[in-house]
Amino acid sequence: MAFKQFNLADIGQVTIYKRRGARQIRLTVDHGGQIKISQPTWVPYAAGVRFAESKRAWLTAQLQASTPTVLTDGQMVGKQHRLRFVADPTVTAARSRLTPDGTITVRHAATVPVTDDRVQAVARTAAIRALRSEAEELLPPRLRQLAERHSLPFRSVSVRQLKGRWGSCDQSANITLNLFLMQLPWELIDYVLLHELTHTKLMRHGAPFWQQMAAYDPATPMHRRQLRAYRPIIF
Repeated sequence: MAFKQFNLADIGQVTIYKRRGARQIRLTVDHGGQIKISQPTWVPYAAGVRFAESKRAWLTAQLQASTPTVLTDGQMVGKQHRLRFVADPTVTAARSRLTPDGTITVRHAATVPVTDDRVQAVARTAAIRALRSEAEELLPPRLRQLAERHSLPFRSVSVRQLKGRWGSCDQSANITLNLFLMQLPWELIDYVLLHELTHTKLMRHGAPFWQQMAAYDPATPMHRRQLRAYRPIIF
């Protein structure tokens, strides 16, 4: 697959890929803030550059969204956990603990601010651990309920930390769900679960797939638009 990289003023590095079978120019910003464009093989790279420049405002917003946010005291994590930072003169390195009441306690040296990268890294790791616990507890039962309601059997379900997708379903109907789903509103969680369940019948995204999705969830167009406002990160 041919590709070239370009550095654009006020945008940064853009990687343009020429893909066989592509019918249009597609622009994405991944979890790490990398800007990627895929386009048909016959389209010149200059067209991809112009497309990126025409989307400057959108790219700026996406790049800001991909920048890790500073976690704060009292912040909710998922549906059941709350983050607490405690300045503790007896500790030298930040450490965390999850308790049964849903509290994520991060203890850090009294001389080190909460915004310190090392404290934030410990808090982020603990928050992901909490999200994983919630996802493993709540998502499989909800998936089974929706599968039974719509007669969409699946083979297995697992929870993982995914960077660019909310979920996936393979040819054997094994479903993988992103632990970051626990940060979405429940109606969008259900939308993603139905999306993956629909893939047990139709693997490819196309008109038949979206028609089937709309039969299960009449608000599919709205939910599809709303989901674009979220990214699989801690927010």
